[in-house]
Formats: sequence, structure tokens, C-alpha cells
Amino acid sequence: MGLLSGLLGNASAADTADVEEGLARILADGERIEQAFRLIRDLVVFTERRLILVDRQGLTGLKTEYHSIPYRAISHFSVESAGALDLEAELKVWISGTEQPIQKQFSRGRTIFDVQKALASHVGR
Repeated sequence: MGLLSGLLGNASAADTADVEEGLARILADGERIEQAFRLIRDLVVFTERRLILVDRQGLTGLKTEYHSIPYRAISHFSVESAGALDLEAELKVWISGTEQPIQKQFSRGRTIFDVQKALASHVGR
């Protein structure tokens, strides 16, 4: 992904080997990454066990939140595509026992549908 598209918020598929190396501290023994998507500094990661949302915070990005969601805890999700005048698409994921969804913004393009397809193939396994 180029610097300009990263600054504009374009999501793109990330190299799973690179992401796995970067997340080695939080992955369980034997857990492997199946798909990953980079969104500026953040990541949306699919393993065979869970969805991991990586949120880099602050100016330096050194402070990082790792939100781990077992697929069985996802009650439902939605994707809102960008309209003719919209610049962003949106992903919402509802977790069992919570009223408000987790929301992620994506720029227009097909990546939001790749993420939706990955969610659809993992949720309800």
C-alpha cells in the first residue's frame, strides 16, 4: 500500500506473514493468521480462532489496543457501502451482550466487501 493511499484511509490486504510476525506476542500457540487488512495504522485480522482489531493510538502509534473477539461472540455484522457522495464505507460488528457495535471506517472501494466476506466465512463456524 502506498503512502498516499494510507494517508487517505484506503484499506488494503496486508501480508499475513508480516502481520503474524508483528502480532507474535498476542497470538496463541499454533494460532495462525488467515487474512489481514491494513487501514492506515490499524489492522483487521482474521485468525482461525478469532477476529483481532488492532488500534494504534497517539502520534507515535506506540500505544496499541488489541481487541480480541472470538467468532462465537459475534451476534451479527453489517456493511454500509459508500454512496455517490460518500467518501467512506462502514463496518459494524455486534458482540453478544453489548448494545453498541464496534465500528470501523473504510474508504470507498472493494476492501469493505473483502472484510465482509471474511466475516461471513468465519462467523457461525
